[in-house]
Amino acid sequence: MIKSELIEQVGAANPHLLHRDVETIVNVVFDEISEALARGDRVELRGFGAFSVKHRQARTGRNPRTGEQVDVEEKYVPFFKTGKDLREKLKVSPTPAAKSKKRA
Repeated sequence: MIKSELIEQVGAANPHLLHRDVETIVNVVFDEISEALARGDRVELRGFGAFSVKHRQARTGRNPRTGEQVDVEEKYVPFFKTGKDLREKLKVSPTPAAKSKKRA
């Protein structure tokens, strides 16, 4: 699902809201999550999961094509941990789309 599909789904579930209002709501939620992560805060959505930021130390990596060693700088990366309710839903009924995605 992409952002525009999410907006359509929320709009269909809430026909009393205008499309532009639904779009604004979705954008504000995503912006707030992004801003919280940028500040280093954790965002927890009960039953769904928690977004946080993890620090990765600088290290020496390897270029897979040439085998040459390269220095990888320290960085901060987003991290998502699923909530218990979401894990249980996925355990019970895997989606057909997830089953059919195969790497070529």
